[in-house]
Amino acid sequence: MQTSIPCLFMRGGTSRGPFFAESDLPADIALRDKVLLAVMGSPHARQIDGLGGGHPLTSKVGIVRPGTAPGIDLDFLFAQLQPEKETVDTTPNCGNMLAAVVPFALERGLVAPQGETTTLRVLTLNTGMACDITVQTPGGRVEYEGCARIDGVPGTSAPIAINFLDTAGSVCSGLLPTGRVKDMIDGLEVTCIDNGMPMVLFRAADMGRTGLESVEALNADTELKTRIEALRLMAGHLMGLGNVAEKNYPKMCLIAPPAQGGAVGTRCFIPHVCHDAIGVLAAVTVATACVLKGSVADGLAQVPAGAVKTIAVEHPTGEFSVELELDPQDPQKVVRAALLRTARLLMKGEVMIPASVWEGKPA
Repeated sequence: MQTSIPCLFMRGGTSRGPFFAESDLPADIALRDKVLLAVMGSPHARQIDGLGGGHPLTSKVGIVRPGTAPGIDLDFLFAQLQPEKETVDTTPNCGNMLAAVVPFALERGLVAPQGETTTLRVLTLNTGMACDITVQTPGGRVEYEGCARIDGVPGTSAPIAINFLDTAGSVCSGLLPTGRVKDMIDGLEVTCIDNGMPMVLFRAADMGRTGLESVEALNADTELKTRIEALRLMAGHLMGLGNVAEKNYPKMCLIAPPAQGGAVGTRCFIPHVCHDAIGVLAAVTVATACVLKGSVADGLAQVPAGAVKTIAVEHPTGEFSVELELDPQDPQKVVRAALLRTARLLMKGEVMIPASVWEGKPA
């Protein structure tokens, strides 16, 4: 016997995974996590018995419900699973999967379209981060086709605008959780920062690397990865995150001068595998470091003038542009971060799991 669960399989930005209405999953968290592991086929390197794609970027789940707080249209819970681990982590955010939340809610009838475009306020339950998301809804239906292009995704799609309202200290105690814009950890200058994603930034040159290495080369660089993990464990305590050995954060990021006309070059680890691109909130966090005087990016990044800055964050498969607005009274303070993503509904229907895991909700 098997249990069927209503599900939409969606791409959000450069990630993908199944989305569920909260009401279709078990209320008990431990049981819910067992269900999600069965859905994705974890733990298994290829996730051959589930919907996972054998990579952290394709081992993600979205859970959505109508908003429960004043002024909030939708609540979103992101779950990060791993191919070879029996873990369900709902601590971090995911800005890529966030792009699919409003399309999912409209497809499932959790909310109603507003006209040619629909803007809804979404609260990410993982960290309490709110944002306004705008999707195109001509004729009252989600439009997926369009001219917007994002690196890491083939072709073009309809644009989805995400305007973050308050990302500083999403998991940590504040934007600069150590209280300093730059720290020395294990003999290395780093910037510990959280503007949507806890991250540790350090110059590639200080590690004896160029920052232009391929993803394959970095993933094969055992010496570098060993040092980065040791650095991550030390930084976790310094950032108030405790023992992060079994956590997906902080993300580690080598930065280098831009090579393709952008603001800064990056090679990010999430946390042990070099990312083919860069996460949405990781890009926001890196861009923020670029505008902070005294950070490890200061003097390395090419930052445009003006109170509103477009920071092009280069990554192995292209670039990710983030628009930052600075406080005119305090140029060290970012008051708004906005960006563009795309999403697409890939499949709708029911996902099947063994009834021995969960027999489903009563009829």
